[in-house]
Amino acid sequence: MSTPVRTRIAPSPTGFLHLGTARTALYSWAYARHHGGQFVLRIEDTDVARSTQESVQQILDSMHWLGLQYDEGPFFQMQRLARYHEVAEGMIAAGTAYRCYCTPEELDAMREAQRARGEKTHYDRRWRPMPGKKLPPPPSGVQPVVRFCNPVDGIVSWDDLVKGPISISNHEIDDLIILRPSGGDAPAGSLGVPTYNFAVVVDDLDMAITHVFRGDEHINNTPWQINIFQAIAQDGAPLPRFGHCPIILGDDGQKLSKRRGAVSVTAYEEAGFLPEAMLNYLARLGWSHGDDELFTPEQVVQWFDGSHLAKSPAQWDPAKLAWVNAHHMKLADDARLAALVQRHLQQRGITDAPLAQLTPAAALFKDRCSTVVELADWLAMFYVPVQAAPAELQAHVTPAVVPALQALREALASAVWDKAGIGAAIKQVLAAQGLKMPQLAPALRVLVCGRSQTPSIDAVLALFQRDVVLTRLQHL
Repeated sequence: MSTPVRTRIAPSPTGFLHLGTARTALYSWAYARHHGGQFVLRIEDTDVARSTQESVQQILDSMHWLGLQYDEGPFFQMQRLARYHEVAEGMIAAGTAYRCYCTPEELDAMREAQRARGEKTHYDRRWRPMPGKKLPPPPSGVQPVVRFCNPVDGIVSWDDLVKGPISISNHEIDDLIILRPSGGDAPAGSLGVPTYNFAVVVDDLDMAITHVFRGDEHINNTPWQINIFQAIAQDGAPLPRFGHCPIILGDDGQKLSKRRGAVSVTAYEEAGFLPEAMLNYLARLGWSHGDDELFTPEQVVQWFDGSHLAKSPAQWDPAKLAWVNAHHMKLADDARLAALVQRHLQQRGITDAPLAQLTPAAALFKDRCSTVVELADWLAMFYVPVQAAPAELQAHVTPAVVPALQALREALASAVWDKAGIGAAIKQVLAAQGLKMPQLAPALRVLVCGRSQTPSIDAVLALFQRDVVLTRLQHL
């Protein structure tokens, strides 16, 4: 590309980073990385009443966990108020913006009259300067808003990266408020806090953003942003390319959002999902690379060139996510999984689980697990007492097998404590008792592990401390 690619993600710190924003961040990051460009993090914190530092930290933690490293930022809009005021004053001087002194009551009456006439409600531009129009003097004690002089004629068009060519008539767009009064003790006539559609354009222009991926709920905002951009851009600055990605639907078929069924990205970390699995799954919620379902973050960067983005909504599927995570669990480094399991066990009060024991245990059990939490459920049995279900005990620890279990306990007391030594002890007892492995192994598993199905029992027992196994076999 002739211009270096610069993408951004701009979440609002009014709550957690939800899955839709995480997907947008992923696409923006991958596109920038694919083209050797820059990825910018911007925090849109102009909703002062609802923005919190806790939400900011959650956003940063989520980005870090997902591995979406940003090259610049985070930038905070509330630290850029002087810049927005500067641009707005310049627009007022250039005649592309103006102060509007309508009170809320006047605006309500205006809309009510329009509805009564069967018209679409919009601002009637009564304070917009026009040739030959005489405006009344500003009323005293009224803090004005600043409105953008949206073109009254023509078409706003752009070639969307996802949806293709889109055109909207300027007749459908009124004069957007770009600055609202700060309120409180701010003097009448002073500039205040920027609205979303104004701040985002100033930011994208100042930060030289070339490509914007975002949810398709922003399509209606795009015409305003294009018109504002063209009003303030200098030196032929190119308009960013826009890509509006379809929404993600929840289990109920409704939009997955902060207010409807979504949970935070970090909640999936706590639930035992791996970040590479989340990236894999999120990438496929609206993008494809042939028939590939399973891939690494490196492959996403290699393949994500902005094409093959879906135009229809994606369906969130927890079962599919678990399947993807199970795949990445199998590929994950055993020591890394052990460290993750150790943290989960510590949260349960199990503080004596050394990595030296957890690492080979993770290697043995990870193929059976969809999440790190499931793996922790398995490995907890090495450190806390287990209690098999009564039905399992009755089905497997039968009078016929109890003598063999007692003999095995004696053999294990002096056996070499590794897989081969334990396996030899089991074979010796089976031969002496005239039993087959399917008769003894389930009973042994139930008593030692609390369940009748595990990986190879000699490999499992070798991971236990000898005294734990002997203790669990002594009450027969």
